[in-house]
Amino acid sequence: MARIAEIERNTKETQIKLKLNLDGSGKCTVKNPIGFFHHMLNSFCKHGMFDLDGEIKGDLEVDQHHLIEDTGIALGQLFSKALGDCAGINRTGCFIYPMDESLLQAAVDFGGRSFCVCNAQLTNIPLVSINEGKESSFQTDCFEDFWQGFANGAKCNIHLDTIRGRSDHHKMEGLFKAAARAIRSATEIDPRRGGEIPSTKGVI
Repeated sequence: MARIAEIERNTKETQIKLKLNLDGSGKCTVKNPIGFFHHMLNSFCKHGMFDLDGEIKGDLEVDQHHLIEDTGIALGQLFSKALGDCAGINRTGCFIYPMDESLLQAAVDFGGRSFCVCNAQLTNIPLVSINEGKESSFQTDCFEDFWQGFANGAKCNIHLDTIRGRSDHHKMEGLFKAAARAIRSATEIDPRRGGEIPSTKGVI
């Protein structure tokens, strides 16, 4: 059975339309106006083997917070819809990801309770890039907002920790990759469960 979900989230601040395939091949074809954020979603899909398609738009004339947080919420809701009652999945996952001088850890539990602990140790200095001769940036203080939104939407708890590191780029990218691998592990089907819900309560 295909584990695919679609969502359309429209507010006065953001317009988000996304489709997720949990059992994909790692393709991200999302139209995304924020360069570094696009890079992060690409990395997330590639390392989680998730397919994500669609478009995200928002009031970037205000700042990036609304769009990044709302995308996290929408992505989390997609996972919740695609997983349904979570029957047969591992439920939890953990991964440590090395990225040059940085070492990052992510742990997740799709147990029906929302909580996010983010110890990314970022400087909160925006990352600046050049695109077609124009300067753009990524608000690093929105990184935690994305994952808080994801946890709320997915009804999961997730812990993100920088064990050590110097570069904000490496810390964020490594945490997206670690989270992808942890989420991939948590959402994979365990054939030994025989389709049972992974909880002693019998329900997530």
